[in-house]
Amino acid sequence: MPSINSTIKVDSRDAKLSMAHFYVAFAALAIGGLMGLLQTLVRSGKFELPGGIGYYQVLTVHGVLLGLVLTTFFIMGFQHAAVSRTAGTHSDKARLTGWIGFWVMTLGTVMAAAMVLMNKATVLYTFYAPLQAHWIFYLGLTFVVVGSWIDGIAQIMTYAKWKKNNPGKPGPLLSFMAVINTVLWIICTIGVAAEVLFQLLPWSLGLIDRVDVLVSRTLFWYFGHPLVYFWLLPAYMAWYVVIPKVIGGKIFSDSLARLSFILFLLFSIPVGFHHQLTEPGIDPAWKFIQVILTFLVIIPSLMTAFAMFATFESAGRAKGAKGMFGWVKKLPWNDARFTVPFIGMAAFIPAGAGGIINASNQMDQVVHNTIWITGHFHLTLATSVVLTFFGISYWLIPHLTGRKLTKKMNKLALIQAWVWFIGMAFMSGSMHAEGLLGAPRRSAFSTYMGAKQAAEWIPYQIAQAVGGTILFIGIILILIIFINLAFFAPKGEEEFPVGEQAENAEATPMVLENWKLWIGISIVLILFAYTIPFIDMIQNAPIGSKGFKTW
Repeated sequence: MPSINSTIKVDSRDAKLSMAHFYVAFAALAIGGLMGLLQTLVRSGKFELPGGIGYYQVLTVHGVLLGLVLTTFFIMGFQHAAVSRTAGTHSDKARLTGWIGFWVMTLGTVMAAAMVLMNKATVLYTFYAPLQAHWIFYLGLTFVVVGSWIDGIAQIMTYAKWKKNNPGKPGPLLSFMAVINTVLWIICTIGVAAEVLFQLLPWSLGLIDRVDVLVSRTLFWYFGHPLVYFWLLPAYMAWYVVIPKVIGGKIFSDSLARLSFILFLLFSIPVGFHHQLTEPGIDPAWKFIQVILTFLVIIPSLMTAFAMFATFESAGRAKGAKGMFGWVKKLPWNDARFTVPFIGMAAFIPAGAGGIINASNQMDQVVHNTIWITGHFHLTLATSVVLTFFGISYWLIPHLTGRKLTKKMNKLALIQAWVWFIGMAFMSGSMHAEGLLGAPRRSAFSTYMGAKQAAEWIPYQIAQAVGGTILFIGIILILIIFINLAFFAPKGEEEFPVGEQAENAEATPMVLENWKLWIGISIVLILFAYTIPFIDMIQNAPIGSKGFKTW
């Protein structure tokens, strides 16, 4: 792997592009986090929303802003910085492309958010038909997706320039990972773009009066599951490449890191049916095949766990650690750049176990569409991914703004992480437990059926309200830190930490950068997993149902 100069800074012009993305991302966190707090209070049965605001309106704002807006803007901002830092400054053309993507995404976000806030798009995070939103909402989502493609193309342009100038060499690892994630995103969002452009948007405009609900849900989950890995892979980028540098160690294996990202590209997309195991209209044999493909994603996850703990142990022993677990004491637990993402890593252990349950045909029957799924979601995205994003922010924001992470902000960041951990323990833990009792996934307290069930679930809903309140305090803390690092922290130089490969590691085989091969295999797997089921859905489609204009 090419040697990395730790003093290299992201070009100030590229830094402005990245920071623009972060401003939108953290604004989405503030609004979406408040909506999450309101949800938990309503579910406790002790609070009613003021001013005629609906529970599902709040739920939609929370899901769309945190699941789609926060993540997409943060990831694109991080990847712009990562590519600029490791593959070289964006060209003027690539930077202009990035800015066009940003503004198209922002316009789409404003359009979609306006419709939700006006209660004309209360269709939840999944926007399933026959729920119908205003056409501006669907057009806004289309702009967000297309804008993200343009944003990603800017990163690919800079990586391609590096490859052209360095023939026969493996690209910088961090840039390679960013491009893999961008390619995954472009391929998977074709599904949701097709759903919106060819079904939901014409339907909401009155150009057609029916949609095939099964096709629309299948297109959504073609996108919806790899969306999880689009969130997760930037966290893996930090785990693989940044954390080794922070702890004073080396990247365990450049080749293993690249291979794990390639496997995520191959196995994360053709698996959407495992979200549809209880739905009729899909042949059980194809569901079974996609469940198997889903389990294959466990392999790169275990590879990552092995690589990370090998890195931790190697770094600890290089500092004189003895015994089986002596290296644990050598890790920099007082450094928020390490500890905050590490808490996210630890949370991914139970999160991954829950994911195996959700993807299992038999066990999914127990938890499907219960609030267990929401609890799992809060372990994966809202803990593993989000805490890692926070950890990235603590060094990346000051690096981009020319400021320093002070000891005071570092201490506050550690407090924020533990506040988040405690809040999520209440929130996600009670959701998992309540889900095993059969509590539905999306219902407000007032819609529960049966006094007996409601009485059983009340303690868990109160625990969720407690957890939601603690988490909102955590959001306030991270916003304080972000504003400080962006505008008020002392001027200075904050390192963009990029690890180097261990000296005795094997050279990276160039087959891992054969883009035609890996993208080709990915397309073949997608065609294998979806072609026959789609033909069957279309040939045997029911008449369909008219969508409801409101809900």
